Amino acid sequence: MTGPSSTTRSPLRTALLAVIAIGLVLLGGGLAVALGIGRTESPTADSVDAGFSRDMALHHLQAVEMANLALDRSEDEAVRGLAFDIAETQKDQVGRMQGWLALWGLPPTGGDAMAWMGAGTGGHAGHTMSEGAVMPGMATEEELAVLRGLTGQPFDVEFLRLMMRHHQGGRQMAEYAVEHAEVSAIRTLARSIVESQAAETGLMAGMLAERGGTPLPAP
Repeated sequence: MTGPSSTTRSPLRTALLAVIAIGLVLLGGGLAVALGIGRTESPTADSVDAGFSRDMALHHLQAVEMANLALDRSEDEAVRGLAFDIAETQKDQVGRMQGWLALWGLPPTGGDAMAWMGAGTGGHAGHTMSEGAVMPGMATEEELAVLRGLTGQPFDVEFLRLMMRHHQGGRQMAEYAVEHAEVSAIRTLARSIVESQAAETGLMAGMLAERGGTPLPAP
């Protein structure tokens, strides 16, 4: 017994292809919305969207660096668990922000740090930064050098102090993007950063107190 004739298969094949095509169009549209590419024009290099993506990606990379130090040096399971969550979450977010910049044809670095918040490297939106840091809450090279030289509970305490301040600064940047970014995907990510870093800051405050530490001044 022979299989279905070509005339029988053709309508079915055509219908299947049509369904697949519609699905791809819908998927493409969803991706366009998620990536913020449904705009008629891409964000410019000096926009809030691009500035936030550039600066927050660099801000996140320092958090990942400190978290990796904790994974290597800390023996405290709670600190190590927190560090793992921070490293994985922020690496994923860095990938998204750098992907958006590439999609817009913009470099991942460059420009005047924090200019998108209405100020240059000397400050941002009325706040001051630690000497040597270029973004709110970031640790200076001297502070990182001290952290690298610590072990045991002194390391855990200083890690929590630096990461708390780092999160507080990052939250300020994200709050500004929530209010001023034009691309919906940027606003959504910024809102997620505000919420997650507020929760982690509260967690770290408790962990720090349990280990006899006190917070650094807020950025």
